[in-house]
Amino acid sequence: MTTTRTVSGFTSVLSLLAVLASPNIALAANTTAHTQDSADGAQAVHGLAMHGEPKYAQGFKHFDYINPEAPKGGTLSMAVVANGFDSFNPFDIRGVAAAGISNYVYDTLLEYSADEPFSMYGLIAESVETPEDRSYVIFNLRPSARFQDGEPITAEDVKFSFEILTTKGHPFYRNYYAEVSKVTVVNDLRIRLDFQQTSNRELPLILGQIPILPAHYWEDREFGKNGLTPPVGSGAYRIGDFEAGRSIVYERLDDYWARDIAVRKGRFNFDHIRYDYYTDDTVALEAFKAGSFDFRLETSAKNWATAYSGDKFDDGTIITEAIEHHRPTGMQGFVFNTRKDVFKDPIVREALTYGFDFEWTNKNLFYGQYARTNSYFENSELASTGLPSGRELEILEQYRGQVSEDVFTTPFKAPTTDGKRGLRQNLRTAMELLRSAGYEVRDGKMVKAETGKPLTFEILLFQKTFERVVLPFKNNLAKLGIDVSVRLVDSNQYVQRVREFDYDMITQSIGQSDSPGNEQREYWDSSTVDANGSRNYAGVNDPVIDQLVSLVIQAPDREELVQRTRALDRVLLNGYYVVPHWHLAKDRVAYWNHLKHPKTTPKNGTDLDNWWAEP
Repeated sequence: MTTTRTVSGFTSVLSLLAVLASPNIALAANTTAHTQDSADGAQAVHGLAMHGEPKYAQGFKHFDYINPEAPKGGTLSMAVVANGFDSFNPFDIRGVAAAGISNYVYDTLLEYSADEPFSMYGLIAESVETPEDRSYVIFNLRPSARFQDGEPITAEDVKFSFEILTTKGHPFYRNYYAEVSKVTVVNDLRIRLDFQQTSNRELPLILGQIPILPAHYWEDREFGKNGLTPPVGSGAYRIGDFEAGRSIVYERLDDYWARDIAVRKGRFNFDHIRYDYYTDDTVALEAFKAGSFDFRLETSAKNWATAYSGDKFDDGTIITEAIEHHRPTGMQGFVFNTRKDVFKDPIVREALTYGFDFEWTNKNLFYGQYARTNSYFENSELASTGLPSGRELEILEQYRGQVSEDVFTTPFKAPTTDGKRGLRQNLRTAMELLRSAGYEVRDGKMVKAETGKPLTFEILLFQKTFERVVLPFKNNLAKLGIDVSVRLVDSNQYVQRVREFDYDMITQSIGQSDSPGNEQREYWDSSTVDANGSRNYAGVNDPVIDQLVSLVIQAPDREELVQRTRALDRVLLNGYYVVPHWHLAKDRVAYWNHLKHPKTTPKNGTDLDNWWAEP
């Protein structure tokens, strides 16, 4: 399953919600027009859960975490800190798509439930069929489903969407749906997708996340070259006014075909959603406090501690909340590009982790708000802890001798400067590791003893505010004779360079869901090392990790998924692909008081699509 920040409007183009299935997907009774059983016993159901029964039974009225009586109307204004946009196609690797377009303009076959480990329910598809052996999935479409131009959504549109995304869309789709072997249109409202093999447990559900595009619209258009021509979608909003690269407004459709369906009740309540682009976050913050936009997700601890004060905050005109969530926080860190010679040796990578002083950073820059990250699946039961035991140890024993012995003998913990010796001791440890990797200090510079080549690299940034985190790290490594340069580029150049892996080190967040699956290939599998645009930022290329990723994807039940994920987590951590940063299990949000939100926050946290404007 892919993951996304739940706060709408702050998602990346590729952070698309998906869901997993498992061999024991629950089959909830369905009373639609497609209740017939298939010859192999697959029954049409209204929803699928990864394990056990779906929470919401057939005929449910709405999700528990929304307000079904939320009024429609008003405008939600938000800011994007970036250098603009040049495309209305969020599914193509070329260009920079406008914020929000994939979320607001396009619907999917199924809709994700935010208060379950992993379940999906019918949206464009009113029911789903999948057999016990997971060899195929059938989607039965709603006769009422319509595109924004009034044309019906048919099985041919689903087939077209799958084919265009996997052949001309971002490489992510090709990898994500690689195990689909055949797509068959049974009739106008029924489509079947067959799989190459049945050990990939999540395919029936992640296929439900496909955004549905109109075949008739793209019939005489080139998919990757529509630029800023507003497309026809299937979602609740269409593109309204926009100023190229500077602002965009989405207009809610009064006649939106799915407005009364259970998974849409109480959601998408604003008449208009506006994004304005800012090139500087400090300017954006001041614009928010001046009333230029309504909502802000604060990612800066310093801002949260110092900038949200004054009369408007005191009298409740602007509200601040730190809303607790229970989603995995994933891994943020300095990511090594192991495609580069300087970072090919894991001992060198481990040594450099000792140059980052989290405790100093947290105290002096972040007002003590964060906790250190020690897992790629932090803030969840999927995170490895202590030493491996039980089933996790059984899994790892298969690879003894192929992975670091530390996997079995030493609990992973990111270096700390707590204690009397603090950073000095860490730098001493780093020096010992570098010497063991064949480095030595000559004339104050760390060089490879055999060749005399200096140990030097560049950190690529696009946020100037992050320099205050990077520069102390740079200075600490300078004490070891390591020359680190910092390159600040604009957001468009940064995106292009990251897509082409044209960097030594970047700061990156690697998000995770509560049900990891096919997207793990995109992060870690050797097949994605040279695929431009993949999210294998570190260039992980390890047959053991490939096998562990496959095991995660093929997990037959929740407990096995947890143990296999912990094993993968432990091997990744001991590969030292990142210098771990920090995490926070809260969404820090500020908003003007005409905005309202439901009393219940699901485990995935804040979701603006459930908010509304006070009449």
